Amino acid sequence: MLKKQMGIPMKTIMVITDNLPDQVNGVVTTFTNVESQARKDGYKIVYIDPRSFPHISCPGYPEVKLSWPKKIGRLIMAEHPDYIHIATEGPIGLAARIWLDHKRWRYNTSYHTRFPEFLKEIYGIPMFMTYWYVRWFHKHSGKVLTTTPAMADELISKGFKNVIGWTRGVNRSNLMPSKSRIYNRDITLLSVGRISKEKNLDALIPLQYEFDMVVVGDGPYREELQSKMPAAQFVGYKSGTELADYYQTADVFVFTSQTDTFGLVIIESMSLGTPIAAYPVRGPVDIIEQGVNGYIHEDLYHAVKNCLELDRDAVKRSSEKWTWERCWQIFRDNLIPLQ
Repeated sequence: MLKKQMGIPMKTIMVITDNLPDQVNGVVTTFTNVESQARKDGYKIVYIDPRSFPHISCPGYPEVKLSWPKKIGRLIMAEHPDYIHIATEGPIGLAARIWLDHKRWRYNTSYHTRFPEFLKEIYGIPMFMTYWYVRWFHKHSGKVLTTTPAMADELISKGFKNVIGWTRGVNRSNLMPSKSRIYNRDITLLSVGRISKEKNLDALIPLQYEFDMVVVGDGPYREELQSKMPAAQFVGYKSGTELADYYQTADVFVFTSQTDTFGLVIIESMSLGTPIAAYPVRGPVDIIEQGVNGYIHEDLYHAVKNCLELDRDAVKRSSEKWTWERCWQIFRDNLIPLQ
């Protein structure tokens, strides 16, 4: 805010995304928190998203919006941005990429989701096709920001250029439990996130009878998963204090996804002292310190049992390095002027 107080014009960052601002996912959460930090530092963030265009829900995946980004160049020009960041590889991001390349304006992009793995899981599209597309999509980006240094190395090994590891954070002021942790006789496992096919949530099914199971979230796969997990408690989306209470009450957080590049819910859970059981895949292996704040293993049951022996205070302390301030600093320090 110092720039504003001194009368220095605020720099404008345009974020171009295929996500609606009320969607519950890592992309929206990331930029909501980046925007908050940017304002403190004297920057303004504006968005081009599906609200600006006719759009429909993606068949089989209604949370994803498919837009017709007609005349996107006019919207870009109207805002007079100092910097442009394309956050997603969907129709809006694609239209922006083509227009900006035509104008020879520079921009950054980000890689949030294992797009090829996601499309193979949901629609059966071969990964070699989508990896060709995402390499092409990010080819002219000044900097490609992805979730961790290890994820950056993986993308570089697949032919991506100018890739930067980007961190994530926990909004601790929003995750304040309503009361101290209550120790229950039964062991409670928790899953939080979008309930969709590619999240590999069927891995929870064998665990539901030995442990109490709580599933927080919603999505296109909820009805089918709920029919497969009659012993589990499905509570829908939660936020703020309610979500913090679920994190804190759980004994172990089970992260089943094998396609996420990070997993914000992992560090949220850690911030309240709940250890993580997960598979040894990109995302968890970049966050979880084996035997400190969780366990990664091909057998989730084995990981859960080991997590029960961990010190919750140590788990909480391990989360302190994940901050939105640092996330914003990396984003800011890698901004590319348009020309």
